[in-house]
Amino acid sequence: MSPKFIEARVVGRTDHTPTLFSLQFEAELDRFNAGQFCRVGLRLTDSSSAEDIVMRAYSLVNAPSERPYEIILSKVETAAGGILSPHLHALKVCDVLYASPRTNGFFTMPEVPDARVLWGLSTGTAIGPYLSFMKTDAPWKKFERIVFVHAVRTAAELTYRDQIDAIARHYGERFRYIPFVSREVVPGAIHGRIPGAIIDGSLEARAGIKLTAETAHCMLCGNPEMVKDTIAVLQARGLRKHRPKHPGHITVEAYW
Repeated sequence: MSPKFIEARVVGRTDHTPTLFSLQFEAELDRFNAGQFCRVGLRLTDSSSAEDIVMRAYSLVNAPSERPYEIILSKVETAAGGILSPHLHALKVCDVLYASPRTNGFFTMPEVPDARVLWGLSTGTAIGPYLSFMKTDAPWKKFERIVFVHAVRTAAELTYRDQIDAIARHYGERFRYIPFVSREVVPGAIHGRIPGAIIDGSLEARAGIKLTAETAHCMLCGNPEMVKDTIAVLQARGLRKHRPKHPGHITVEAYW
């Protein structure tokens, strides 16, 4: 049986904005499936008890074959309910943190049914699991095409563009990346929210593909309001939630 947590060490960090950042760390984690999350944390008191280590779940950005491990997260101020993230934000290279060696989650390719088109609909830091599995062969063997949507508030939050561009170069017309920005007008990005762009047809127009129950599987991860509203829009089109014993068209990751 794996221990409850193990020591990990920060080997790099990337600050995308003053509050949005990625941590790269080394640890002896168990084997994981692309799209899964691990629990990462810190000891926030002087106590030596394992019970005093505060842990939170974060999806891994790296593919299973890539090292170091990487997570992306936002700093939430303590006054706004942030318990762990301000302390993670303060970490520097060589600092120690803790990680659960076992990963979890069903937001993975083995759990998703076959379809012609995968629609990956994400917001903010929920870009992580999509990048993890899009950098593997699995989704490209399962789907003919992938449409990846990343919705954020400002252009600076459109992270990992280098990795997305590399995927686009490698897979050509099989891949379509569609950014959304809600608080700025940004060239090349749709202004607004994902549910509204499905309703008015602008998402499908940009993708050049129809989103239908006959061809699509939709993976939703991110802001709970986006997930809730998008599920309602998709269900109105005849798509239904996927369950292992009742295959459907919508897979959801509860991100916070």
